[in-house]
Amino acid sequence: MNTAIASSPPRQPTDWSADAMQRRIRARYRAEKRFRFYGLFAVLLSAGFLAFLLVTMISSGARGFTQTQIALPVNFAASDIFLEPGQLEGDGRDQLLAQADFQGLARQSAITTYGEEGPGLLSNGAWVLLRDAVSADPSLLTRNETLWVPASTEVDFAARGDSGSRQSEARDVMILRYAELEASEQVRRTLSWNFLTLADSSDPTLVGIWGALKGSLLTMTITLLLAFPIGVLTAVYLEEYAPENRWTDIIEVSINNLAAVPSIIFGLLGLAVFINVFHLPRSAAIVGGLTLALMTMPVIVIAGRNAIKSVPPSIRDAALGIGASPVQVLTHHVLPLSLPGILTGTIIGMSRALGETAPLLLIGMRAFVATPPGGFTDPATVLPVQIFLWSDELDPGFVEKTSAAIIVLLLFLLAMNGIAIWLRNKYEQRW
Repeated sequence: MNTAIASSPPRQPTDWSADAMQRRIRARYRAEKRFRFYGLFAVLLSAGFLAFLLVTMISSGARGFTQTQIALPVNFAASDIFLEPGQLEGDGRDQLLAQADFQGLARQSAITTYGEEGPGLLSNGAWVLLRDAVSADPSLLTRNETLWVPASTEVDFAARGDSGSRQSEARDVMILRYAELEASEQVRRTLSWNFLTLADSSDPTLVGIWGALKGSLLTMTITLLLAFPIGVLTAVYLEEYAPENRWTDIIEVSINNLAAVPSIIFGLLGLAVFINVFHLPRSAAIVGGLTLALMTMPVIVIAGRNAIKSVPPSIRDAALGIGASPVQVLTHHVLPLSLPGILTGTIIGMSRALGETAPLLLIGMRAFVATPPGGFTDPATVLPVQIFLWSDELDPGFVEKTSAAIIVLLLFLLAMNGIAIWLRNKYEQRW
């Protein structure tokens, strides 16, 4: 049976000079320009927010690394602390210094120099500097010496010319008083390293970040030593050796779900297992490290599996073809090639762990730690928790200390990520 096939008319070439086509082309170009503008606007907006954050933190936190000091003439020889230089040469010097009334000496010296309002010009912990000075140089007990001690928070606000929103009249009076002291060279604003060498304190003029910084170092050490090797070995097994069955699928789904679990759940797990079951010391770096390792491990496993999977099969085939064993293929070729991707996942996981607060609060790392931890089992706190505690203080002097602590946390994060990025780039250059 013959079938007549109607031939379609030949298609005419597109007339690009027609008005309709020119309108479509102009509309397409306008859409492309708008899309490019939206992308550029998003980048500039993000950069603007980041710059605003950094400028705000630096401007507010820079004062946290400085200290307002006031000159305090102290007549140790005529004081009532009943100490002699020879008494501080024996083994009981610490007990003698603790029993001496340096607090009363500082108060009386302030009244003698500045009148009845003198004690209000000194920090509550100014007497500690007197004790430390005598401990370092017992000969001070035989003479009159002028020491520079930390000034009170009110004097510190007056040094900035900030009357504040609370007690503004009193602060205005203190600003005038500070001008008189500055004219007589009895006050000064100086760079102070105490913020980087001291631990927590109830007095904002004597607080330091070293205790929390050391606690973060110990906690991150435990986290890295546990999460990295276990995470990498788990990724190697699941990608290279695990059989494809239902149990393997359940493990993979569980790991993916653990990576998205809220961090406070890991805090509850650490409280229930490490403290209540294994009876590890509460508020210790080892418990914090174990808890954060549980939270970081799924991220490293997922990143490690993706990095191992991205290694071309030809690498494995070539190594096996020249007689390498499967273990040699893995250790000499697959892992070195996938290490940059593994380190990227490690950077993400460790950065998240460094900034966590909720799980550490549950295991007791919000305690007031007046001395830096000496080991992994000593009471400790970490930088994010310390920032959280200072931000909740009523004394306005803690505001600039909180911003300064944030700067230290950012620098710690940049240093940690910089080392990881350097290692990643180093291995990328080798292959």
